[in-house]
Order: sequence, then structure tokens, then C-alpha cells
Amino acid sequence: MQKSDLDNANPTIFDVSQLPSRSQKKRSVRQGPDSKYDSILFPKHAWPWAGSKTTSTWPSDEEDDDGDDLRDDNFVEEPIDQQEIYDLISTISDPEHPHTLGQLNVVRLPDIHLSPSPAERSDPKCLSTVLVELTPTINHCSLATVIGLAVRARLEQALPPSYRVDVRMKDGSHAQDDQVNKQLADKERVAAALENDTLRGILEKMLETCA
Repeated sequence: MQKSDLDNANPTIFDVSQLPSRSQKKRSVRQGPDSKYDSILFPKHAWPWAGSKTTSTWPSDEEDDDGDDLRDDNFVEEPIDQQEIYDLISTISDPEHPHTLGQLNVVRLPDIHLSPSPAERSDPKCLSTVLVELTPTINHCSLATVIGLAVRARLEQALPPSYRVDVRMKDGSHAQDDQVNKQLADKERVAAALENDTLRGILEKMLETCA
């Protein structure tokens, strides 16, 4: 693809040092259960964050990632917050440019919403909703749906089963945001789209940069 063929040939690019990050030591990304789309998305390939196994990597109630017993009454799991969600998706590569969604400001920390909030989430097993609002680099971006699919697939694979994922275009950020949002919210249409070999290849490439 020639640069002149891109939807936005000259996007604003942020340096990695400018992106939101924790001031303290960054927590390791927690591994969730296999995505419900894994049987459709690259069944013969290992996801970069899931290792070579196809079984769930989410620790049981009695063990942590190292197999240590977690039944100590003093153990309290930290709730997932907006920064952790941002860390999961900001490293996804853009389908057109050699930069991440974080560097292109498509993914923005203030546009990630958790309900209930981490402070209100007293029971780790209660259902929570993650809403991610995306801002394409240009309002007629033809790959907005593809970017939304990559974000959705990444979160549904990485988060525990008590989280529901909602990905949409931020109001007014795309000329056809209503249409794109309907596509991303329609589970049947998402599943059908992920059966497309060309699309699967694009998503696999986008997710290679995720740790």
C-alpha cells in the first residue's frame, strides 16, 4: 500500500514516553480465559499473550500464576482499573501505520470507562462492564471497524469472565459512528466477520505487538 493510498497519510504520532503509564512499577498483565472467538480467530496459531496452550490461563480461586496457595485470608486482589485496560490495548498496532493505537491517540485513557468503578467493585466476581471509546485518526477511517474488532478481541481474551466488553467510536469521531457501533455490538456480525481469512490475518498482525 502506498502512503498516498492511506486514509490518513500523516497522522499525529505521540512518543511512547508521552503515553499514560503508572508512576510505580507496572503490574504484570493478568491473563484471562480464552476468548470466545479463539475458535474462529487463528485456531492453529498461539496468541502472543496466551502462550502455546489453548486452555485458560486465568488462575483458580486457590492458586496464583506461580501455583501458590491464595487461600490466605489477608490476600486481596487488586481491582482492574482504567490504566490496566489501557496497557492491554494501547500496544495494538494500527492496521495502516507502523505505530500503536496508543501512539496514534486512537486509544485514550480518559475514554476508558469501568462500571462499577474499581473503588466500587467490592466483590471480584460481580459483573463489570468495560466501555472503550475509540477516536480514529480521521473521521472517515475505512478501518474503524477492524480497529474496534482488534480491541474487543484483545480485551475479551485477556480479562476474566466477570467483565463484559463494549467497544465503540466516540461520539462525533467518525462520519458513520452509528453504523460502526452497531457492527461492533452485534455478536453474530462480529463472529461472522472473524471467519474471514483476510481479516484474521490483519488482526493477527495487529496483535503481534501485544505483550
